Amino acid sequence: MLKVAYNEYYAHPLPEGHRFPMDKYRLLPEQLRYEGTLSDQNFFEPERASEARILRIHCPQYLKRLKEQKLSKKDERASGFPLSERLVERELYITGGSIQAVDFALQHGVAGNIAGGTHHAFRDRPEGFCLLNDIAVASAYALAEKRIRRILVVDLDVHQGNGTAHIFRGEERVFTFSMHGARNYPLHKEQSDLDIGLPDGCGDDEYLGTLEHHLPGLIELQRPQLIFFQSGVDVLGTDKLGRLKLSLGACRERDAMVFGRAYGAGIPVVFNMGGGYSERLAHIVDAHANTFRTAQSVYF
Repeated sequence: MLKVAYNEYYAHPLPEGHRFPMDKYRLLPEQLRYEGTLSDQNFFEPERASEARILRIHCPQYLKRLKEQKLSKKDERASGFPLSERLVERELYITGGSIQAVDFALQHGVAGNIAGGTHHAFRDRPEGFCLLNDIAVASAYALAEKRIRRILVVDLDVHQGNGTAHIFRGEERVFTFSMHGARNYPLHKEQSDLDIGLPDGCGDDEYLGTLEHHLPGLIELQRPQLIFFQSGVDVLGTDKLGRLKLSLGACRERDAMVFGRAYGAGIPVVFNMGGGYSERLAHIVDAHANTFRTAQSVYF
């Protein structure tokens, strides 16, 4: 059974006019239930990530400032969010959801998180709508507590996973692969183990061909025991921030490629939603829903 993390904190409201689309976190579970892709049995209530597990990745001083809402003005601006106690709670639950998804993925082959993919967060600071790096914290959990020896991060958000790349720099047990818009945010790119920068206007054939060229070899060479898939849908041509030109169908083919290759190799996958900023909220929800539909069709 596909198990997916979600609770009421995920759809935490932001001030009116804020460009980050929080409504998608409420609407996506509703859509997946309505169409029958998922039922109540598929969803699990995540626990808050424990301080001990977070501190495997994040600095104690940073976590303390975050919990006490004492970030500097510079850091708060970099986060992109107006800081609040409820927003910090949201991040703790999202990170906890990704940790628990590791257990479900190891049991069932795949598990998801309705939020997460917060790949811009560094050890000591927030950035780009990311306060805690749930991929990194969950990876550290898998390494320390689940006897996983090799992890592959497949980050296909349109923005480079700079925080994840920096955190795992020099960590031989985690291979970071980011395929992103070369001229998109962040301006300063960190060095992943493999970075593929795509040109503005990159379309379906070029995108899928590039992924097909790299992904099978990575899986064969790295032989990971667990994959983290950051499945951002800001690669769509309708996205306000993406600058690529993927169709909805190609985005779904991308997901099928990742899940299909992992399933064929017997590698469990934890997937997180990542970004999506299309003008029409329906486009965002449908694209994210495709990831869950595809996981269901491949694994179950």
